[in-house]
Amino acid sequence: MAVETAFTRAAGVEVPLICGAMYPCSNPELVAAVSEAGGMGIIQPISLTYVHGHEFREGLRYIRRLTAKPVGMNVILESSSKVYLGRMRRYVDTSLEEGVRFFVSSLGNPRWLADTVHAAGGQVYHDVVSRKWAMKALEGGVDGIIAVNDRAGGHAGSLSAQRLLDDLRDLGVPLLLAGGVGDEQGFVDALRMGYAGVQLGTRFIATDECSASGAYKQALIDAGEDDVVLTERITGVPVAVLNTPHVRRMGTRAGPLARWMLRGRRTKHWMRSIYAIRSLVQLKRSLKKESAGATSADYWQAGKSVAGIRATEPAGDIVRRYARAAEQALSGSPPAADAR
Repeated sequence: MAVETAFTRAAGVEVPLICGAMYPCSNPELVAAVSEAGGMGIIQPISLTYVHGHEFREGLRYIRRLTAKPVGMNVILESSSKVYLGRMRRYVDTSLEEGVRFFVSSLGNPRWLADTVHAAGGQVYHDVVSRKWAMKALEGGVDGIIAVNDRAGGHAGSLSAQRLLDDLRDLGVPLLLAGGVGDEQGFVDALRMGYAGVQLGTRFIATDECSASGAYKQALIDAGEDDVVLTERITGVPVAVLNTPHVRRMGTRAGPLARWMLRGRRTKHWMRSIYAIRSLVQLKRSLKKESAGATSADYWQAGKSVAGIRATEPAGDIVRRYARAAEQALSGSPPAADAR
């Protein structure tokens, strides 16, 4: 089944649905399962190598053995580390050599990425939270915009899905909604609003293929919208997470020194590097805790879409169910009964 939009035509997929890159949850099996079902799985390179232990090129080839359908890659552009940026450029070159032609970028000027990808016949979509950053992304040569709203997990925006659409719809490129979609009705509503597709993250954590712990998945199933809070203590800017005992104990505001450094043009890069290193250490500690049976990790990222998650299920079933709902709704057919 297929649901055609400007995004599906450009990206060569059947369903206008992306499994957003998630650190650390984007394991190869999840990425491949979404793509195999007709959506677009997005590779998160640090997750692929650091968390899941694959040499990068071999990791790409492993995903290719699981699906021959299009997959994309996430490129985080901003960093004060020349080592990181050099590694990211090598990841992009290797991805292109291995046939990846769709890239999702964030946090920085996408010009070098767009030029590199366009030379190989690919496309770049960029995460934005406002018109200001969308205009900068278009100046950097991107082909589409992922509009991150105030219901997203991870680095959420501050505007509603409708407000973002109203602000961006005149830009002349495909717009994807990111944030707050946890069931098929939300997917249909986004397409009816005028979005060319939807990026889901949290919904795909509670899947059979995702390598996240059972405790994390159950926490998503049990959570409601009010259980999602914003914390500055992971990256220095607000990140949406579940309000676990650890989060309540640590608080959600960055300390005074961190806030001062984040306001400076140079010092903000140093502070973000400190946060990145600390996040890696916390991640290793969290994974060790969870493997030992702990029921609450340091931070479990999640968006408001938790309200629509009622069970752990195969990722492909989610893609196909959303596609059926969109086909029926947009063609005027009555919706089929939910078989869950």
